[in-house]
Amino acid sequence: MFHTSVAGQIATLTLSSPPVNALSEAWVAGLACEVDALTARQDWKVLHFRSDQKVFCAGADLKEMRARFEAADGPDRTYSYVASIQRLYARIESLPRVTLAEIGGAALGGGFELALACDLRIAGAEAKLGLPEVKLGLIPGAGGTQRLTRLVGRGLAGRLILGAEAVDGQTAEKLGLVQWACPRAELAARAAEIAARIAQLPAAALAAAKHCIASAATPGRGGYGEELEVTRSLQTDTETRERVSAFVAGARS
Repeated sequence: MFHTSVAGQIATLTLSSPPVNALSEAWVAGLACEVDALTARQDWKVLHFRSDQKVFCAGADLKEMRARFEAADGPDRTYSYVASIQRLYARIESLPRVTLAEIGGAALGGGFELALACDLRIAGAEAKLGLPEVKLGLIPGAGGTQRLTRLVGRGLAGRLILGAEAVDGQTAEKLGLVQWACPRAELAARAAEIAARIAQLPAAALAAAKHCIASAATPGRGGYGEELEVTRSLQTDTETRERVSAFVAGARS
């Protein structure tokens, strides 16, 4: 279902569950295991999600969805299953390292919710992104209503979720759903370049910056104070001291 490799401070996690990387209970558990294994390693700074299928992730496994829907305890089973996805995506979102989703094809429902849990997203111009759950009388309950609203605001999130609207990658960039879009033929190279550029940056600073960015989305959390605290703590980081010293020395010469 997944292939993971680490090189050059980049962990590449490839979704590989033909034909559409559907979210099944086994898929969710398997991805959680991959995240567990990576969390235990210290040799990467960027987690790069990609797919080797025509789509990124097309959403729910329809066979399992039907089984839960028809079961007598279906509501409780669905609750537990969606809660497990929420927990997994929250873990990915809170990783103290940078996450990048490379969206080459459709990213719909839970697949787009996975991308929303990442810090950065790049999409092929031809890709299809959206949260279409209300068409079925459901909601994007694996974090979609919350993350999309925080990302683009209530008005645009309402347009996309309430209207069950899917957009292409180019439109997604214009709306702020992804940070970059390019032709699919160029996508892998562009995503690799972004990951490599970030992987050259200091791990402590990346983690601290990500922490402070997250605080901005939490009312009352005191983001300004957190900026001050992490600024002070970075003064004792070895790599920070080396980089600042080199920068100052270069400016003086």
